[in-house]
Amino acid sequence: MTQQTPVRPLGGVDGGALIDEDWEAYRFRVHRSAYRDPGVFRDEIAKIWGHTWLYLGHETEIPNAGDFKTRTLGGRPLIFCRDSDGEVKVFLNACTHRGTILCRHNEGNTKFFQCFYHAWAFSNSGDLAALPGDESYPDDPGFRESMRLRQVPRLQIHEGFVFIAFTPDVPDLLTHLGPAAHYMSLTAKIGPHGMQTLPGVQLYSVKGNWKLAVENAMDGYHFAPTHNTFVGYLRETGFAVTDDDQYAYDLGGGHGLLVLTGHNGRIGMVWEPRFGDEEKARTVAKRNEMIARLGPEPAAEIADASRILFVFPNLLLFDLEALTIRQLEPVAPDRTDVRAWQFVETGEPESVRALRIKTMVSFVGPGGLATPDDIEAYEAVQRGIVATADSADPAHDWSDMSRGMANEKQGNQGRSIDEGAMRSFWRHWADRVGAATAVAGDPPADPGAPGPSAALASGKE
Repeated sequence: MTQQTPVRPLGGVDGGALIDEDWEAYRFRVHRSAYRDPGVFRDEIAKIWGHTWLYLGHETEIPNAGDFKTRTLGGRPLIFCRDSDGEVKVFLNACTHRGTILCRHNEGNTKFFQCFYHAWAFSNSGDLAALPGDESYPDDPGFRESMRLRQVPRLQIHEGFVFIAFTPDVPDLLTHLGPAAHYMSLTAKIGPHGMQTLPGVQLYSVKGNWKLAVENAMDGYHFAPTHNTFVGYLRETGFAVTDDDQYAYDLGGGHGLLVLTGHNGRIGMVWEPRFGDEEKARTVAKRNEMIARLGPEPAAEIADASRILFVFPNLLLFDLEALTIRQLEPVAPDRTDVRAWQFVETGEPESVRALRIKTMVSFVGPGGLATPDDIEAYEAVQRGIVATADSADPAHDWSDMSRGMANEKQGNQGRSIDEGAMRSFWRHWADRVGAATAVAGDPPADPGAPGPSAALASGKE
């Protein structure tokens, strides 16, 4: 029996669907206006960024009382700080008097934030601390209380990863994260003394829609052709590159996971010749340390495979050669800011730290062999999708993400070089923004395993 679902009335361009999914023809398409239409972008900011958990930063970025960072998330300027009692706080970066940007430094350490406009001052816990000419204001504690800094409505921390929400009506953070929380916990267990971000952030702007960055991360199909220079380099150094036994997982809630065993080595986990003999011995010692501390199965789950984890809508964890946290900030339909931090073992030897950084910058750093390729790819997509806007044939204005649908329909685990992780992202995106979709045919009865452990248990791999 073929199910025909009518186009839903919400969203869309001129009433048409933005997602076209056909399980008889094995066709999945995204209308290209989803990448360029200002109305779609406004809906995303309001319905996604305004109403779900967003990744803000890691608590090790502000290790000491009084430390602060300023950054923008969902278009809102924020102060991310640790108050004098050591508690993590997040305030809207706006003076409660007139709304002036309160803190104009990127980072620092302070007990007070003072507005340059009228010199109102606030403690790092948000209290109104000084009010010039306060004799002209009501002698009322309630007035000062009403002028406290505005905290974000929700803030929760999982394994040091700080998330916020701009509305109180979001589920508990762990409910939002679902199975993704487990994979974040795996990264947090790597170091016997914990994990931390390195000082400094790689910040760069991409002339492309934020969803192209998500697609790129969840797309193993592009690895060999786009990064052929890096693939050739790996082969020349004696490391075989393969797409075998590499899988994609729909973790639900828009979250996705690629599990990769054949792309490249990882510092301390999977050795390859270019890392050198000293690192080879350390990799063996590191595995033994994790087995002793965590047990053989958890140690194997952490060490044996590289992963790219996407946590909807703006966090990417690249546990590849080195571990990188990447955050997406949509700026405009065709512009995205990206911030990246290196996530390392606390207390690891300087020689290992140096190798980790060297290896990281050779691939996923903004000047490495991969990231510039990726940026060029999704900037090229952004430029190209203008070509088919208002096309004489509307059928031309769609992007195809059908690869692997037949395999998915048969209930087989999706490969990393298929486009299943991208499809699951787009389905959740459509639900969140209320975008019109058209679905034909019967989707798979089993929507997919929530992760490698469950897939192994069910015998799917």
